[in-house]
Amino acid sequence: MDPMMKMWVSFVGIGLMVLAAVVVMFARAKTKGILRFILSFIAFMFLLSGMLCGFIAIV
Repeated sequence: MDPMMKMWVSFVGIGLMVLAAVVVMFARAKTKGILRFILSFIAFMFLLSGMLCGFIAIV
């Protein structure tokens, strides 16, 4: 993978991690019950995807 593509992959990873943090903050502040769990699970998936993008950008 060329360096420019690695840069974009790392930006996507950073964006997904930021999005995960925002979703978790919203879920914990404004929701309750099953919706809170669903939003937290979605945020966890964003976090894992962002981490995977980060590892891809490093390699």
